[in-house]
Amino acid sequence: MATAVPAERDAVAQALSGSTHTVIAAGVGPALAAAATATALTTAAVPYDLVVSAGIGGGFQPEAPVGSLVVADEITVADLGAETPAGFVPVTELGFGTVSHRPPNALVRDLANATGARTGAVLTVSTVTGTAERAAELRARHPRALVEAMEGFGVAEAAALHHLPVLEIRAVSNPVGPRDRAAWRIADALAALTEGFGKLAPVLEGWTPHDQ
Repeated sequence: MATAVPAERDAVAQALSGSTHTVIAAGVGPALAAAATATALTTAAVPYDLVVSAGIGGGFQPEAPVGSLVVADEITVADLGAETPAGFVPVTELGFGTVSHRPPNALVRDLANATGARTGAVLTVSTVTGTAERAAELRARHPRALVEAMEGFGVAEAAALHHLPVLEIRAVSNPVGPRDRAAWRIADALAALTEGFGKLAPVLEGWTPHDQ
């Protein structure tokens, strides 16, 4: 499990105490998340079967209200590409790389059933959205997006290099859009993350890569 900051790591670890899962605080942003996750995978004493990006994030309203839990069925980087006179062009249309990773369908379904979580796209950004216009632009390009965060795609890229499946699980702490600190509910989102992982743990323990 890779989170961004210690508070997220501790919220997840609290629910998984006594399990064999490893939870790290990989750092903020896709680059550091990718580097730290790749290092953890390379140096692991025992090979992993699954990589999970977890934490809190902004929710696109009204589909992902504050306090809700989201399991990604698509992990997409939203701002990797080029600006053109016709608008944003993703890096894949420039002939490079990838912009999305797909978690195992069966596992996403089972986790959603176990927790009541919503499923949809989780966007990775390097710059957090701070205006209604930016939020609307992202939704126009990614109509299935439920959450915006900063690490999932980096974690997914590291997992892909190690030929491992990946998940992203987010608890919503604030609406995507104008930055209004009074509307942030970080403590509530961390509590939702702990509660969610408490319900997720049995599903994760019983899952094998053959269940994809």
